[in-house]
Amino acid sequence: MGLTNNDILKKLRVALKMRDDDIVKVLALVDFEISKSELGAFFRSEDHPKYMDCQDQILRNFLNGLIIYKRGPREDKRQPKS
Repeated sequence: MGLTNNDILKKLRVALKMRDDDIVKVLALVDFEISKSELGAFFRSEDHPKYMDCQDQILRNFLNGLIIYKRGPREDKRQPKS
């Protein structure tokens, strides 16, 4: 059995020593809003009644936001024509 999106998110949170507030800020960088309680549902055990599956969209936005968080925003390499 492979890793789920929840497992990947949990492992990244531990590896990067991020708290829930940090993850909310990272998601805000890509204009994706999520509350801390919604985020907490991803970190619960699968048999918990309030457990939620982390959808691909949330993980994708987190990874895109993480790039901005760690490297900064992308520079526009196109030069305006004068």
